[in-house]
This record gives sequence, structure tokens and C-alpha cells, in this order.
Amino acid sequence: MVNKEISIKDEILKILFLAKGETVSGVRLSEMLNISRVAVWKHISSLKETGVGVESRPRGYALLNPDDLLLPFCFKAGCQDRIFHFQELESTMDQAKALARSRAPHLSVVIAENQTTGRGRLLRKWFSSKGGLWFTLILKPQIPPVLSYVYNFAASFCLSRTLNRLFDIDVKVKWPNDLLLNGQKLAGLLSEMETKGDMTEFLNIGIGLNVNNDPRQYEPKAISIKDVLNREVSRRFILEAFLADFEDQIQTLDAATLIGLWKKQTSTIGSRVRIETFGKTVEGLALDVDETGALILRDNSGEIQTIIYGDCFHT
Repeated sequence: MVNKEISIKDEILKILFLAKGETVSGVRLSEMLNISRVAVWKHISSLKETGVGVESRPRGYALLNPDDLLLPFCFKAGCQDRIFHFQELESTMDQAKALARSRAPHLSVVIAENQTTGRGRLLRKWFSSKGGLWFTLILKPQIPPVLSYVYNFAASFCLSRTLNRLFDIDVKVKWPNDLLLNGQKLAGLLSEMETKGDMTEFLNIGIGLNVNNDPRQYEPKAISIKDVLNREVSRRFILEAFLADFEDQIQTLDAATLIGLWKKQTSTIGSRVRIETFGKTVEGLALDVDETGALILRDNSGEIQTIIYGDCFHT
């Protein structure tokens, strides 16, 4: 299954995108789409209502920020059929699960401009404000489930490396799957998988990245790229660069090498932390992350513990 569906609204956006910010008249749009000018106006109005940056001008319409558009035709030819874009979803994870079961190809991406019931780790609600990058990777690696953790670490490491390269900032990874900037939460990752027999059927990794949004309304200790750079940046450029880096990284995925790279990028090791799981809390000093992705911690009683899952808070 590949993504080949395109609506009239998407066709309008494609025409405006290819115009590279120049004005396209309503007459021209109606001729190209074989619809009336009134229908063009109605579709443009609907796009504006959903938050798409289309500007009405005396001689027609123009796309205000074409570099930030996330529709499939905006991406490089090699990955357009793997991009599934939606203005609104309950959750990109839920949509990705359905698409993965419908034979969406390996390295497909489900993107939503808005999520109404986005979720984070341990069933926490994830707030998806306008301007962020909310997406889920659909992966179909030929691996046993026990090795799936390596892909989670690869995703968080590659995203941090991508952002540091693009913007010359210092994004750190936090065990198990968060990204921090200036000690504040920049991104969160969540993974789910289904198995068949003793092999992974698919592994979905949901990623929420604060880009041009203001996350502090819902999460006071969060931060966005815009907060640090004092300007808006292209979400598509971020996603394209991340996908290229991630795809390259997983071509020869070795757990020991990947965890070694991840540890050089983390701020968790050496920090005092609090780990919360369902019904249990452990506090202590984070000493290491082993090759299985587990956190090695010396708790407040001096005992060494191996933590395989949970939410981690730096204290």
C-alpha cells in the first residue's frame, strides 16, 4: 500500500506550492482543476479555517510559507509515496497502526497538523499545539521483538544529531526516549509494535517535536526550537533531514555501536534521576546505559539497579 490519494484541496496546495510564493489567480485555479471560481474560493476558505497559510491577494492566492508544507508532493520523489499527511487525527499512532496492518511500506511516515487525543509514554496525554511536528514512523524490520529497542535509540539519537547539525544547538537525549534543549523537553518518543510468531510484524515510533509552537501553555518545562532561535524554521526540512539520517543509520544497525553513540549525546548518565513506572518510583544516580538499553542506577540506599522501562526525570 502506498499513498496515492489527493483531494481538491491538496491539488490547490500543490499548484500554489509549485508557484513558489507567487500569486495564482482564481481563474487559473478553476481552469486547472476544472471547477468553478466559487468552488475555488470555498476550498481556499476551508484551508484557511484549518490553519493553512494561504493568502488572498488582489490578483489571486499565494502560499505564505511553502517550505513548511508537509504534503506528500513537497517531499523528494523517493519518499512521496510513503508520506501520509492529515490535517487532524485523534493520534498518528492509531492511524499508523491501521496503515501498518494495511501493508504500508517500511519507513512510511504518518503526519498530523493536529492531534485531538495524542498520547505519550505510560498513557500520558500529549498536547499537540499548532506549529509542532507530530508524526509516526512505520518500520518493518526483519528482527525478533527483543531487538526493537535499538530502533528507538536510533530514532532519538538521529533526531538530536539532525537538529544539532541544522541549527547549531545542543540537543541532548534523555533516557529512554526524550530530547532536551537547555534542560527542557523538546521532543518525546513513543513506540508500539505487533509481532507474528517470533518476529516483529511492524514497529511504530511516534515522535512529537516542538518546532514553531509554544508548548508552555500545557507543559511549563517544555521548549521549542523557535524559542531558542527566535524565528520560525521549516518543519519539512527537519523531517527530510531526519529521515535521511535515520534511514542511513539503520542500514547497518549494531546495538553496541549505536548505544555508544547515544551515550555520547545523553545528559542522563551522571545525573540524579527519578524513575516512575506503574506503581513504583526509584531515585538515585544514573551510572550507565547497557547494550540492551537498560539504565544502570545506584539508588539512594546504595544498591545497583537495572531499570528496563519507565519515565525518567532529572532531579
